[in-house]
Amino acid sequence: MHSITDHPLRYQLANELHARPFPTLDVPCRAVFVAWRIPREQIGTREQAARAHLINLLDRFGVAHPPPGATHFTCQIGRDTLKWEQHAEFVAYSVFLPQLSARAFDPVDFDVFPEDWLAAAPGQRVTSVAIRVEPMPNEDEINTKIDSWFLQEAVAVNYVLDGSCVVATDFRIAANGHQCMAVFVAPETGVRRVGRVVQRLCEIETYKSMSMLGYFRVRAISDELSALEDGAGQLMGELRTQEGDAAETLQSLLALSGDLEHLIAETSFRFGATAAYETIVSQRIEVLREERFQGRQTFQEFMMRRYDPAMRTVKHSETRMQSLAERVGRAAQLLRTKVEVARLAENQALLASMDRRADMALRLQETVEGLSVVAISYYSVSLAAYATYPLAALVGLSKGMLTAILTPVVVALVWWTVRKIKARMH
Repeated sequence: MHSITDHPLRYQLANELHARPFPTLDVPCRAVFVAWRIPREQIGTREQAARAHLINLLDRFGVAHPPPGATHFTCQIGRDTLKWEQHAEFVAYSVFLPQLSARAFDPVDFDVFPEDWLAAAPGQRVTSVAIRVEPMPNEDEINTKIDSWFLQEAVAVNYVLDGSCVVATDFRIAANGHQCMAVFVAPETGVRRVGRVVQRLCEIETYKSMSMLGYFRVRAISDELSALEDGAGQLMGELRTQEGDAAETLQSLLALSGDLEHLIAETSFRFGATAAYETIVSQRIEVLREERFQGRQTFQEFMMRRYDPAMRTVKHSETRMQSLAERVGRAAQLLRTKVEVARLAENQALLASMDRRADMALRLQETVEGLSVVAISYYSVSLAAYATYPLAALVGLSKGMLTAILTPVVVALVWWTVRKIKARMH
């Protein structure tokens, strides 16, 4: 039999699809959920900090530790079930408690987390939820409980998963410091389905809160972004009206572009995370397969009225920054072209000036050459005359006649010699 070589990650790839299983919950029960966001400056050490915090809690209950490198872990702590999950930006703890408390959403349920342990969490709490799971009564009793537990103008109620459960919440932080959610379970609904509903509710709330961080980031940079847009508009106006020095305008535009790119770099992670979290929220609501409960608003309608506008604001701000960066880039390119054209014109003027100077130098050189021929000829004639004076008497010529005869000959020789020297130099 031939052996097959497995990819080193084959089992991890297959098991990843089965990671983070849903809890199985008997009805009635309670669930408490808390998630801490890890600051970006601590992300490099978040795994160690999150694991150490978990182990601290497990040691208090005498529970075995998770394997090294684990990102999720489920165990029993006394009568309760603990589920721990580590994500990219946050760490989440869920505890499922059997039976119901006499008081709905009793803050005592959170006492499963020791107070000093909560204070030592490696991050800041982004959300905490108390969930009450009980058998489904008739619709009138459900309405009575919802009216007493939740704020009426904000409450969202609906049937989910083909009418197997009714879920309700107002997405507000109650006086006990936690958000409250209720799940009414129809008879014969399986324990795994109940666990899926509770898990989805925790995920919807967590990812909703995490995505809203992007909205408040947008609000924080709103004035800075508006100032950059105003500055870009002013510089582009100078480009259109030809006012100001192009080089100075280009430097100002490049400085503004640097500020804009810095802002984009600072917000790109948050905007990307917000888009991902928004998608998860929409998917988690969709898989619940909502059906309207007595004309009340559904989760989807609540999100459409309150949540979706915030997400559109984030997308719009991201689009504004990208559009502004493109406009600034085009304007900078136009200014560079303008500056280059101006420099080319200056270079052409300089070359023309150099040509004129070279022409003047050539003319001066030719003038000097002419004068030098005269000067050399003058001295050469004088020397030749002195050398031939003794011969003048022999041939019967006067000194003046001899000088007159020598002058054109000497001048011609000097001129021919200068031309030969000049030709050799070229």
